[in-house]
Amino acid sequence: MAQNVLAVYPGTFDPITLGHEDVVRRATQLFARVIVAVAAGHHKKTLFSLDERIDMVRDAVRHYPQVQVESFSGLLRDFVVSRGGKAMVRGLRAVTDFDYEFQLAGMNRSLMPQVETVFLTPGDKYQFISSTFVREIAMLGGEVHRFVSSTVKDRLALKVSRLAPPV
Repeated sequence: MAQNVLAVYPGTFDPITLGHEDVVRRATQLFARVIVAVAAGHHKKTLFSLDERIDMVRDAVRHYPQVQVESFSGLLRDFVVSRGGKAMVRGLRAVTDFDYEFQLAGMNRSLMPQVETVFLTPGDKYQFISSTFVREIAMLGGEVHRFVSSTVKDRLALKVSRLAPPV
């Protein structure tokens, strides 16, 4: 484990999936401290509010004392630098993620050369999970229990039931 190195794992986490949780677990084995940075998501239409997403992430990482959960808006660079981050964790599921993440890492290196981007892959059983797929499956009445924690599954069910048009 790197001595006193703070890593930031940013995302919208709408919702946090078991794949995200696996990346957090892997990051805790590499870094002394990890901040899961929940993006306000001004550029995306999120299903869950920022407070709901923060609550779900806090619940998911509660077993890791070295992990903090914070929200951010604006440039990720400003958040990472203000916290003293030395690494940014990004999850890669498949080759299709790599092109976007590679470009993002290059831009981040340009904006904050003192911060390294570290790509972590989730375990095999989580590599196909995305928050987008989970939301779509839940909205269409499908089962998501294999992709998210039971807490997140329950929150999704409640959210979907509130959004469903009356019959």
